[in-house]
Amino acid sequence: MSKKSMENPLSPSAEAARYLENARQILTEKAGKKDGLYSDIKYVRMAAGTAYSAALLILDEYLKQNEGIHFVKPQSIEDYKGRLRKYDKKLLRHTINAYSELHLIGYYQGTESAEVIQNGLANVKQMLSYI
Repeated sequence: MSKKSMENPLSPSAEAARYLENARQILTEKAGKKDGLYSDIKYVRMAAGTAYSAALLILDEYLKQNEGIHFVKPQSIEDYKGRLRKYDKKLLRHTINAYSELHLIGYYQGTESAEVIQNGLANVKQMLSYI
């Protein structure tokens, strides 16, 4: 970690926003979109993974705010879903959508569909408003 980043750490929401912006930048500069499809799956996977990491940062911060000293980092998507179910169903829906669109379809399957990835990014952007 650089000296500058240790002096001025970003807030969790700023860090998640930075991840989301990095994902958008990867898609714009490297994935090559034409007619609603990306041409380079490698960069789609990279961007989807980055955006999903932003979602996890948001969820961790949201749970920390709601659980306080009892917060323990979830170990699976099922754990996140179970805990979110107690607090906010709308955030839960955004989480399930981001997991499906970014983690499963974007990262693991490597979709070419720009619509799916953009929907995933939109869900993460909505999640940002919760922290």
